[in-house]
Amino acid sequence: MTTVLIANGPNLSRLGTREPEKYGTTTLDELAALCMQWGSELGLEAVVRQSDDEATMVGWMHEAVDAGWSVVLNPAAFTHYSYALRDACALVSSAGLALVEVHLTNPHAREEFRQTSVISGVATGTIAGFGTDSYRLGLEAVAARVHER
Repeated sequence: MTTVLIANGPNLSRLGTREPEKYGTTTLDELAALCMQWGSELGLEAVVRQSDDEATMVGWMHEAVDAGWSVVLNPAAFTHYSYALRDACALVSSAGLALVEVHLTNPHAREEFRQTSVISGVATGTIAGFGTDSYRLGLEAVAARVHER
C-alpha cells in the first residue's frame, strides 16, 4: 500500500473549537480518522500529523522525500509566509511526488493577507473551501497520480 503524509500546520489541533463557523466542528482526531478511512478506500495508507512548529513540518517534507511519500498539506498560517516550508515542499514536487495543498476555507474569500500562498507555486495542485472534503479530494488527487505511475 502506498503511504501518503497528511501534514497539518499551526492551530489545526484546535479544530472543532476554533472558530467553528469558519472551520467546522470536526476535531483533528475525527479528521484524522476520516483521512485514514478515505485513504484506505483509495488504496493509500494515510499518516496524519499536526504541528505548530515550522521546523518540524520542514523535517516532515524531507522525510516524505526520503520515503517516497506523496503529501496532502494544510500549511495553515505557514501558507502565507513560510519560505522554509515552501522550499521543503519544492523538494517533494521535484522528487516526482504529489504535493496537494488543502485548506478548509477558501483563502481567496478571506482577509487580504490570507490570499497569498507561497506554497501553491510548488504544489501539484490546491484544493480549498470544501471543509473536511478538501482532504478527501486531496487524497483522491494523490491516488489518481499514484495509480498513473
